[in-house]
Amino acid sequence: MKCKEIIEKLERKYSPAFAEGWDNVGLLAGSKEKEVKKVFLALDVTDETLEAALSWGADLMITHHPLIFSGMKRVVEEDFIGRRIIKLLVGDISYYAMHTNFDILGMAELSADLLQLADREVLEVTYEEKERKEGIGRVGNLPKTMTLEDCARFVKQQFVLPHVTIYGDPDREIRRAAVCTGSGKSLMKEVLKKEAQVYITGDVDYHTAMDAVAQGVCIIDAGHYGTEYIFMEYMEKELAQILPELTVKKMEILHPCTVL
Repeated sequence: MKCKEIIEKLERKYSPAFAEGWDNVGLLAGSKEKEVKKVFLALDVTDETLEAALSWGADLMITHHPLIFSGMKRVVEEDFIGRRIIKLLVGDISYYAMHTNFDILGMAELSADLLQLADREVLEVTYEEKERKEGIGRVGNLPKTMTLEDCARFVKQQFVLPHVTIYGDPDREIRRAAVCTGSGKSLMKEVLKKEAQVYITGDVDYHTAMDAVAQGVCIIDAGHYGTEYIFMEYMEKELAQILPELTVKKMEILHPCTVL
């Protein structure tokens, strides 16, 4: 199957038109005419994930985060991004990224499903036409009222995480939750407007967290990787369903942060 045929099927469901304007999604390296039998999935193109893809003999690598975000004036081995691009091309691996288009059309519902949110709605609407609303994150009701500490344990369990960080009173009872995978501090205004009692996301800095607590919102920081590595398993199942003729492998789970 040609790379362009795989891309066509993916983009029917996860159209790049839904990606944010600052994003960079789609085929970022390699040939769309390449014959593909083996697809390797990872959250990022890192030295480790790229080496794993090369060793396995992947024809196509698909990640959530784009390796190339902004314009590049040169591609050289002295630059770590350039070095990875060269390895992709020399290894004859085409490379495709599906970032905020997948956040909007896949990850938001996936994370809400994991948290079993009821009566959910879009946290930040980025697309609206007639009755259809799409966007980043979700807000809704947890399966039951629980303390912040119990909610943190629930998040750890559902996302299969080694640790989370909480801000707020551990004994506070909460029910209404907002979730945004990855880095979600920019959506705090929406979290407050939707009257969430707890916000589950990643990459929350100290001042943002303290300000949220002061305004009545508890924070559960489950990490950027911790909330988004679910992309790999999801896409493995998705490709098995829509393109069963392909052989698909996902990167092993390697949490980048170690708490001592």
